[in-house]
Amino acid sequence: MNQHLINSIMEAFQEIVPQDISIAISDCEQYFYYRPSNEIDLKIHPGDAIQAGTTTYQTLQTKQKTMSSIDKHVIGTTYFGISYPIYEDDQLSGCITFILPKKPNKFTVPFLIVHTIDRWLPIEFNDIMVLEADNRKTTVISKNLVGIHKFSLSELELHLPSDIFIRCHRSYIVNIHYIAEIRPDAHSTFLLIMKDGAKIPVSQSYASQFRKTLHF
Repeated sequence: MNQHLINSIMEAFQEIVPQDISIAISDCEQYFYYRPSNEIDLKIHPGDAIQAGTTTYQTLQTKQKTMSSIDKHVIGTTYFGISYPIYEDDQLSGCITFILPKKPNKFTVPFLIVHTIDRWLPIEFNDIMVLEADNRKTTVISKNLVGIHKFSLSELELHLPSDIFIRCHRSYIVNIHYIAEIRPDAHSTFLLIMKDGAKIPVSQSYASQFRKTLHF
């Protein structure tokens, strides 16, 4: 993986990844980039080999998104990792891993509070169709309302119920109940046609997990 690609990846993620999450980028054998956080630091250095059992290792083995809690004996620190494969010319070339101190709790209420022009309003999970990255916040689109949530898309992904919502792209999470069609697409792996007619891409990094989750 070349440095230009790493810089492009980091530019895309800087605005949406909270500063309290560590980030590691690797090729298929070693780490190229690491940004520790104040919350957790795995003491990774560029050039370090990828250790067996880590979240990064699991993603390179399965070639799909991995979310896992890692015990202290694996790398010396207990953590919760979320890792995404990176492809170049349709070939796996590495992955990017987000590192948290522990797995976040799910929301205890079945709705999101969003900000509109002059007020805050609740939107029930079942009414949310699409969530779209909006700098460090998220645009929440429902059947009758569009509003802004203060969490980034990556933060919301950790808290939303996985039996309703699925990440399909670095910029989108969709409610599976509002998918009308899944089509092959030349510009992305799949194209989702939502029940309101909106078209949402499924990128290659998320395609394998997307198919596994929806069993097709």
